[in-house]
Amino acid sequence: MQDIVIIGGGIVGLATAFKLKEANPDLKITLLEKESELVKHQTGNNSGVIHSGLYYKPGSLKAINCINGYNMLLDFANQHNIKYNLCGKVVVATMPKEIERLENLYKRGIENGLTKIKKLNINELKEIEPHVNGLEGLYVPYTGIIDYVKVAEKMAELFKNNGGIIELNQKVIDIKNNAESSTVISSTNSFETKLIINCAGLYSDKIAAINKDKINLRIIPFRGEYFLLKPEKRYLVKTLIYPVPDPNFPFLGVHFTNMIGGDVECGPNAVFAFKKEGYKLFDFDFTEFWESITWPGFQKVAIKYWKTGLGEYKRSFSKTAFTKALQRLIPEIQKDDLIPTHAGVRAQACDRDGGLLDDFAIIEDKYIINVCNAPSPAATSSLSIGKTVSEMALKRFNN
Repeated sequence: MQDIVIIGGGIVGLATAFKLKEANPDLKITLLEKESELVKHQTGNNSGVIHSGLYYKPGSLKAINCINGYNMLLDFANQHNIKYNLCGKVVVATMPKEIERLENLYKRGIENGLTKIKKLNINELKEIEPHVNGLEGLYVPYTGIIDYVKVAEKMAELFKNNGGIIELNQKVIDIKNNAESSTVISSTNSFETKLIINCAGLYSDKIAAINKDKINLRIIPFRGEYFLLKPEKRYLVKTLIYPVPDPNFPFLGVHFTNMIGGDVECGPNAVFAFKKEGYKLFDFDFTEFWESITWPGFQKVAIKYWKTGLGEYKRSFSKTAFTKALQRLIPEIQKDDLIPTHAGVRAQACDRDGGLLDDFAIIEDKYIINVCNAPSPAATSSLSIGKTVSEMALKRFNN
């Protein structure tokens, strides 16, 4: 009998496991991961940005956990000698209509306590990023870069050193509840536990639905494709360079990211994936595709954003179109400067009414705590999310 079984070995599941063991080392906790290794999906394909909390609605779970998680992450990295770099970023308005959005972004950042952010005129922008094209900018000195796989691996190590158990190759296929406990049934084993914590990422909705007749959301997978800037062109990017985001679309647009290993990453776009773990253009799973397109909320999203979606798909099929989007920020970029690299898949929750959830979603009942929407900035926020979820769990054991 376990006290807690955690489903999902990404950074949120590992942070939750680590925080639980840190708070109460006597708890018997097992973490289940369906793959043969940890952090293979969203965490493993993360671009490594330490987000400041600039974009998120003040008081939202994203804002609170990102800002708290930011500080916890830096403390954790310092304590365990994990390399990071607070290189800063610029958000660039390239069209007149984006200037008001940039001003609103500045005000939101101030509301979230980011008092060191600075509005930039074109000359100030060029001082920081000489090759950028823009009308105005916003400098965010808090933003940084890190290797989240190393962060997650350290969490796993500390969890195990404190008596936690990690079981790999354990795909959860069912959950059976009785009056006092649950049995989590995997493809090869079963685990009896007093409480389940669902951190299954792309499959968090499927796990949540096992215990609930209806959950009012569905995880819709969006693939983000990247290019690397060839080494001789890395000088074009000094910090991180972002466009002004569309406030109605929960993606930040193609941007430039300095990586902790020295590469410069360009992207991502955001295209609907035909498979939850569809990292390649033609990856397809009929059941998962059908579940997505028949979800009423996704149908409303498709109608609302079809023009935006077509533009994203165009960039997926056309390197020329991808290059053109990047040239809005750095006109000197040429198609031959871009080297294809990995893709990631974002687990984006969509409600039944067609809303792409803009906040983290944590749903609990007697048997299970479900982390059902934890896309970006979940990696930055992971230790704070882990602490939040662990406190929810510990209340049940302290009564």
